[in-house]
Amino acid sequence: MAASSNRIMLGPLVAAIDQGTSSTRFLVFNAKTAELLSHHQVEIKQSFPKEGWVEEDPKEILQSVYECMDRTCEKLTQLNIDISNIKAIGVTNQRETTLVWDKETGEPLYNAIVWLDLRTQSTVERLINKTPGRNKNHLKHKTGLPISTYFSAVKLRWLMDNVEKVHEAVLSHRAMFGTVDSWLIWVITPYFQCLTGGKKGGVHCTDVTNASRTMLFNIHTLDWDPELCTYFDIPMEILPKVRSSSEIYGLMCLGDQSAALVGQMCFKDGQAKNTYGTGCFLLKNVGTKPVMSDHGLLTTVAYKLGRDKPACYALEGSVAIAGAVVRWLKDNLGIIQTSTELEKLAADVGTSYGCYFVPAFSGLYAPYWEPSARGIICGLTQFTNRSHLAFAALEAVCFQTREILDAMNQDSGIHLSQLQVDGGMTSNRLLMQLQADILCIPVVKPSMPETTALGAAMAAGAAEGVSVWSLNPEDLTEVTSEKFEPQINPEGPLYWWTTGTLLETSRRHVMTPKVHPVPEFRVPSSAS
Repeated sequence: MAASSNRIMLGPLVAAIDQGTSSTRFLVFNAKTAELLSHHQVEIKQSFPKEGWVEEDPKEILQSVYECMDRTCEKLTQLNIDISNIKAIGVTNQRETTLVWDKETGEPLYNAIVWLDLRTQSTVERLINKTPGRNKNHLKHKTGLPISTYFSAVKLRWLMDNVEKVHEAVLSHRAMFGTVDSWLIWVITPYFQCLTGGKKGGVHCTDVTNASRTMLFNIHTLDWDPELCTYFDIPMEILPKVRSSSEIYGLMCLGDQSAALVGQMCFKDGQAKNTYGTGCFLLKNVGTKPVMSDHGLLTTVAYKLGRDKPACYALEGSVAIAGAVVRWLKDNLGIIQTSTELEKLAADVGTSYGCYFVPAFSGLYAPYWEPSARGIICGLTQFTNRSHLAFAALEAVCFQTREILDAMNQDSGIHLSQLQVDGGMTSNRLLMQLQADILCIPVVKPSMPETTALGAAMAAGAAEGVSVWSLNPEDLTEVTSEKFEPQINPEGPLYWWTTGTLLETSRRHVMTPKVHPVPEFRVPSSAS
């Protein structure tokens, strides 16, 4: 129905800022139908000052948000959609990436240290060495996390110890710490009326999902833990206020993997999703009581959809390198020009021909938590070419996911009957079919791929005081999907290479695998 002003009236709209490791997006959804109306995406540059270091410019991140918002609103206006109907904005973000800024000037005091960064490896080793029995799980009973380079506390400790501006700002009570969500919520000047305003009254906050990735947050009390802060010698005054994932405080926020869990509508105990982005993240909803893993997984806060609502928890398996391996093959080796070319190369041969790839560029995350592991390509012969390497790169993502799923099944005692998937790499049909074959269960991909942003929008639209999006199961829009069924016999010789073997290989840099013959793989014309 067209209004007299020729603007299309669609009812309430909800937007989402999706600030990921490699790009920023701004997306606008119809709150009644979950239809994606418009979006814009801007890539983010990463810098690598030293081996193992990964940084991003906080101002570039901020500018990318502004640009995405501007361009998306321009597109909506061109479609005659009234942007004044945007009732709330959610934010979803790369979680553990760490920033410190000056609350008086609003200036970042150092680049953002990205979650993949390894510079804190010596700090982690020192912390583990001083625990009883050199136990990397010493803090897990409170945090759900091992002591690892992955999480924010050790990055913040490094900044305080090594960056003079940060050290001085902490001493003079001017420093503010936050993950990317906190930076964006605090600094963004009013664009829509619901945003906060930087040094002129900016809201310094985060949500439970992001806080639970810092190693400073107690997942049982759902607040910063004084003992943990003392352990890392971090003053609590620099930490943001912790809120739920769905309430009005300028912006509503969810860590990216929690947002994907919501966007995939995994609200029931036992439901799981796997996101294939820069890394690969498998989360399984375990309900309102945290479940501690005995098999190398993380216990994290999945979401808390309201100030007075209970927190729900998840078991998580994190893989550091998934989509990042595609960028590495393109930028570092030059064997492909675009990400879509990888699928064609791999499909041309349908096998790795015994070539195996361990993309342990940032060590190995779950279930091993081995920061000293390094990448390796093995099984090369004179016959090996770039197509075999492309296939091995896709297999590497699938093998690591298989090992995460096995650990998850062991922890929960309940085997998944299918795996819901999302993220940029799911457009690769060969990868999805490989994943189904290696897991021996169906892989289900939604037809609307933007589930992370959708989850942030759902949380924002459902917030008390906004209430334009119902999260009641009977009100949720049914999502169409594509299912990839396993095409190999699970009772026959299994051809996956365990990351455990890969871990030993990457340590010794010699090939000692126990590998079954690899059957020729044919790409299906379509998935059922």
